Amino acid sequence: MHDILTITLNPAVDLSTTAETVSAGPKLRCAPPKTDPGGGGINVSRAIRILGGQSRALVAVGGPTGKKLRHLLLAEGIAYLPFRAPGETRQSLAVTDETTGAQYRFVLPGPDWDEERHSALLDMLPGVVPDEGFVVLSGSLPPGIPATFPTTLTKVLAPRHPRIIADLSGAALETTVTAPPANLHTLRMDWHEAETLNTAPLPTLQDTADFAAALIARGTAQVVIIARGGEGSVLASRHEILHAKAAQVPIASKVGAGDSFVGAYTLSLARGEDLGVALQRGTAAASAAVMTPATELCRASDAERLLADCPLTSLDATLT
Repeated sequence: MHDILTITLNPAVDLSTTAETVSAGPKLRCAPPKTDPGGGGINVSRAIRILGGQSRALVAVGGPTGKKLRHLLLAEGIAYLPFRAPGETRQSLAVTDETTGAQYRFVLPGPDWDEERHSALLDMLPGVVPDEGFVVLSGSLPPGIPATFPTTLTKVLAPRHPRIIADLSGAALETTVTAPPANLHTLRMDWHEAETLNTAPLPTLQDTADFAAALIARGTAQVVIIARGGEGSVLASRHEILHAKAAQVPIASKVGAGDSFVGAYTLSLARGEDLGVALQRGTAAASAAVMTPATELCRASDAERLLADCPLTSLDATLT
């Protein structure tokens, strides 16, 4: 199995709880909170561990909250590499209304990065990235880290020949698509992000397949994955376009579905499985994740059981 390193520059200590009702004005009496280590790359590492794999997590941490995050990572058995962040690690809060089932998520900003910390990170990375292994960049970039960071990352790590998997959003995603970096293995985005980039709706699977194929033709990445929520995910490469259908399951919380997908997808590739199997495993893990409450990720038994309920279909599109 190839080595996997996840990168989380804007992690969080995630608190989740419930209240009988959520409304403005009165004090809201909440249930005892559940505390988890959070952030895209961290959650990918957690999903990989849940699914029976191993990874290392490079995590930027700072202050007392950062110390708590490190304890949470140790408690979950995550092998982590700490990098000193320029300020206090952020927190996030998810509150579920027991009456309606609605979930309210409050996400605080991370600390501002300066050029010194940014440069120190870029100097550190080549020494910890596995040769010809997998590197997962997932989650939001903290303030001060430029949107061009994914492109810079591919340049800095090029001598190591890693396969970089990026699950981006916002300005970082837009910049990566507008000026594609060299040697990006996989770029993943959700349906809404794809429509924003396309500047037009993508109402059907075929529309999504065509857009993903267009990104491949532009050299955006070797593989482009677009998640379509309850419909599953579309994957495009130079050689094929595939759709994995999402399993029809009861939804408890959609939090963590994307990270569970990326964890299962990366682990599958690291084990030497092909893109179709990796897409299918990622979709099954995402389907499993929506069955769990609050910030809980997928469960291995559910992800394995749902694999048969996530069939693959080949889609036609113009590959140029």
